[in-house]
Amino acid sequence: MSYIVLARKYRSQRFDDVIGQDPIAQTLKNAIKTGRVAHAYLFAGTRGVGKTTMARVLAKSLNCLAADAPTVEPCCKCDSCTAVNLGEDIDVIEIDGASNNSVEEVRKLRQNAIYRPARARFKIYIIDEVHMLSTSAFNALLKILEEPPSHVKFIFATTEPNKVIATIQSRCQRFDFSNISAKLIAGQLKSILEQEKIKYEDDLILPLAKMANGSMRDGLSLLDRLISTGVEPLTVGLLEEFLGRPNSEKIYNLAAKIGDSDAGGTLAAIEDLISTGLSEVQIVDSLTDYMRDLMVIKSAGGESELLILTAEQRKLADELAEKFDIAAIIYNITALEKLRWAVKNSDTGRALLDALLLRLALSEHFSNVDQLLSQLQGGATTVKKKQPTSIKNKAANEPLRLPPDEIKQRSRNREGAVEGRETRDERRETSNEHRESKVENQATSNEQRGKTRSRRTNEIINDPAVKTVIIGLDATITGVEED
Repeated sequence: MSYIVLARKYRSQRFDDVIGQDPIAQTLKNAIKTGRVAHAYLFAGTRGVGKTTMARVLAKSLNCLAADAPTVEPCCKCDSCTAVNLGEDIDVIEIDGASNNSVEEVRKLRQNAIYRPARARFKIYIIDEVHMLSTSAFNALLKILEEPPSHVKFIFATTEPNKVIATIQSRCQRFDFSNISAKLIAGQLKSILEQEKIKYEDDLILPLAKMANGSMRDGLSLLDRLISTGVEPLTVGLLEEFLGRPNSEKIYNLAAKIGDSDAGGTLAAIEDLISTGLSEVQIVDSLTDYMRDLMVIKSAGGESELLILTAEQRKLADELAEKFDIAAIIYNITALEKLRWAVKNSDTGRALLDALLLRLALSEHFSNVDQLLSQLQGGATTVKKKQPTSIKNKAANEPLRLPPDEIKQRSRNREGAVEGRETRDERRETSNEHRESKVENQATSNEQRGKTRSRRTNEIINDPAVKTVIIGLDATITGVEED
């Protein structure tokens, strides 16, 4: 008998066996119990999270021959259940949407759907990667999807639900499958290794589960590759040797050199990783993940459940986190993410990697934004070093002692200052005398000018002609004529 890969050998057979999708499993079970099974379902989610598995479990529950009606506990032994597990059941048709995406294929489906199932209760169509259907094929499916025969059920699975047109989605009950946590994947990996009776080190499981990136199928495929090496017990070193995972100790060393502001050590640590065959992008990804762990430690503590680390790795990361502050770690992560895209599209990726990691290591030597703005605005000031308090006190208590020459010079300066002051006083007195003389002359001039003005006024008034005019004006005003 040919070898069956672990992903197929240990595929979940019942609702309760599907790992990491409990809410969806519970909803489908309740729908079966209450007789409210919809005619169409849309399962959406990333690869390897259980979409096709859930579709098969639902098909077995609806068509299990060991029960008189749909059941939440299929027997997995009857002809229908066995055929569904193998993908060979005549009443459960699995279709690949990528290779059957034309209108003709949908037309054939509609023609065959009107016929009742051969032996089971329902004719079930499972269309995988349904988003690959053409727009015309989707439109051709609308009518039968909206009003299918009572014996027909549709189950669609897709990794890109945004590409499924809205008119299709509105006719289905949609379930979004979440990524599976590393802890759940690690538990399943342990269970499988124990059932396979394969020895392993405990430190292997968590890194392997983390490499699966939320996909159970990816985790089982990676485990298959490790088992194929024939090495027992399975160790973390196999991940680095056969799966290309960066050495965790070397990544720790690189992060430590950055934290110590060791420029030479940082470049040496990069070279050490490059020499193992890692690409610049792999180094950036691994360092970003490690910086994320340090950020979690600084924010939530070393015992946080957000960390997927062994006890020894937690201890080392906790110690290393003391060399960084949270703001620097956040900046490092964002800078590394920008570097990743630059490195992928550059012919000088190594130079970019070296330059950025040196920038992170020597960050204290670069001016921050506040300092640059202060300099641009002309507000930059030099920092003066403070003298020790003991020196200040000593200088204040001791009397001032000067050399003899400096004392004589200061005396001469003082005498010159006194003479200058006397000269200024004499000049000020002379200036005051001149000012008083000017005032007296001005007063005399004003008095003479007043006498002259008074004399001229009398002469004008006593003039006979003027006097006659004045008398006439008075008579006119008062109405009295002088005799």
